[in-house]
Parts: sequence; C-alpha cells; structure tokens
Amino acid sequence: MGLQATITDVLVRVQVLDGTSSTTLVHPSRPWIEVATSQGPLTVAQAFVAHGIQHILFGVDHLLFVFGLLLLVKNRWMLVKTITSFTLAHSITLTLATLDYINIPSPPIEAGIALSILFLGVEIMRAWRGGSSLAIRHPWIVAFAFGLLHGLGFATGLKAIGLPQSDIALALFFFNVGVELGQLGFVIVVLLLERVIRLLRVRWPRAIELVPAYTVGVWPPSGPSSVSSR
Repeated sequence: MGLQATITDVLVRVQVLDGTSSTTLVHPSRPWIEVATSQGPLTVAQAFVAHGIQHILFGVDHLLFVFGLLLLVKNRWMLVKTITSFTLAHSITLTLATLDYINIPSPPIEAGIALSILFLGVEIMRAWRGGSSLAIRHPWIVAFAFGLLHGLGFATGLKAIGLPQSDIALALFFFNVGVELGQLGFVIVVLLLERVIRLLRVRWPRAIELVPAYTVGVWPPSGPSSVSSR
C-alpha cells in the first residue's frame, strides 16, 4: 500500500503450493504483480534472463571489475580472451554454488570481490606507469581466478531470487544468459564511448585521465546481490 508514493523498489517472492516459486521486482510506477497459476518454460526463460540482466547492471561491484579489465587490457584480441575467461570462470562457480556443490558464507565473498576490484585498480596504475606484472602480461589468468569468486556472488543473488523447483536447470541457464547479455551490453557501451572520445580527439588533463583507475580502486562494494538488496 502506498508504494507508488515512494522511490523504493520491492522484491516480491511468491511460493506456490506445488513447490514452484517466482520473484518479481515491483516498481513504484507499477505497484502490483500478476501471479500466474503455472509457469511454462518460455515464461521461466524470459523471467530469469531479465533477472540476470538486472543483477549485472545493478551490481556496481561486478561492473567495476569488468570496467577495470577494459582499462587494463588495450589489445583487442587479449581483451576478448580476458572477458571470455572471466565469463567462463563465473559461469562455473555460479552453477556449482547454486546447486549447493559449493557453500561459502556471503561475508568472505563480499570481501574477496571488493579486494579483486582494489587489486585491479593498483594493476591499472602500474600498467599506465610502464610497469609489468602477471596481471598485465596475462590478464586472462587473473580474470579467470577472480571470475570464480564473482560467480559465487552471482549465485548468492540467484539464491535470494529463488529457483522454480521444476525448472532449476532452465532457470539457472537463462539467468546466466541474462548476466552475459548485460555484461556484453556494458562492454559494448564502454568501447563505443572510448571510440567516440578517440575520434573527437579529446585531450584530457592528466589528473582527469587518472580518474577511472582511481574510481575502480576506491569505489565501495555494493554487495553480492544487487537485485535482492533493492
């Protein structure tokens, strides 16, 4: 009641007697939900693709890590290899943790994700100053290692949403698809902005050029589940 008069989003989870469940993010502009008697495969797929996209796009910590990789890796082929490595790694741990093959408390995961972003900030500055390290020479290795950690964060968010018991594999797969679509969209936007700036030949003061790297290094983490914390 009265949600339309606020700026708060509410996460509503519905548990049906047959064991299935669904989760919907309710916005003040549309303060109601429609509860279907059953969900077909297409409905489940659409819902979890949307959940995956929302999770990555509202997960500032995950986007900062991807942004850090874009700042660190300048070679386009190496960037493709690095992003693919990150994707593969977080897909592995997302699946294992969601299916309860791995069970790690949230606080260490949150701390580890925050440290991964801080680590990238330091490595970006090192690269810009002409230094060298494992992360600079072989960024795909670092992306894979930290991707395993970020996958655990994705799994925490997915567990908070809840999986339909009759379509666990389907929901898990399409949540992962949504995460990848959101991540890909973010990467494309950043690269396009970079391209536009290069074409315009914008000359930034040195202090301004360092802002992105410092932003990656000092931005506070948002937690593992951006969707569930709304």
